[in-house]
Amino acid sequence: MEKYSCIVIEDEPLARNLVTAYIQKSPNLTLLKAFSNGLEALDYLRDNKVDIMFSDIQMPELTGIALLKLLKNKPIVILTTAYSEYAIEGYELEVFDYLLKPISFERFLKTVEKVIARLDKEKNSGNPIVQNVAIENNEPKSDFIFVKDGTKLVKVNFSDILYIEGLKDYVCIYTPDQKIVTLQTMKSLENTLPAEKFIRVHNSFIIAFKAINSIERDRVTIGKNLIPVSDSYKKAFKDFIEKKQI
Repeated sequence: MEKYSCIVIEDEPLARNLVTAYIQKSPNLTLLKAFSNGLEALDYLRDNKVDIMFSDIQMPELTGIALLKLLKNKPIVILTTAYSEYAIEGYELEVFDYLLKPISFERFLKTVEKVIARLDKEKNSGNPIVQNVAIENNEPKSDFIFVKDGTKLVKVNFSDILYIEGLKDYVCIYTPDQKIVTLQTMKSLENTLPAEKFIRVHNSFIIAFKAINSIERDRVTIGKNLIPVSDSYKKAFKDFIEKKQI
């Protein structure tokens, strides 16, 4: 049985350990090393041949996308991330697949089988296969996300979110029980949320439809909080509310 070499690049220990464990369970894969940041991986890749690279995208110092742009001879790349908006950029960088966190072992194996089939075919033909590599994401959308809060990953159910406030490079996610502060952009989070349940009403605010208590002119009441509705989002918000009333 042919075995192919892998590395893992992931700054979160839990996520890194999960992908590492998946690789160790796969008979066709051999784990060479696991890295907590892209800089260490870049240095390793300069001197070592690797068949497959599993890489997170949002990492300190050097993101997964930035790492790919620096590599001249890339291994087969599989991105592991919680943010689907990176799929287009990943496609342009010839990423083989795009695994959306939390990653199930079944989904992981599906990707590995495709990678092994490609590598076996390249080996038997003696030449690399030139092709447009599609990014596949056939998993049903989850009803939750994991976000980084300090040094830990926190699971947030969409049904628990009342509203989200943007604060420069951070966002605050408000639920009935807690406020979660995470390093993320409003745009990336907006793209992750189900559009039928959430609406952006201001550059700094995204609200959950079910959490609205009242709507008055240029503001929305959620509990004791008054959320402004800016002019640039007013029409989209009005259309959103009208659709809910049909």
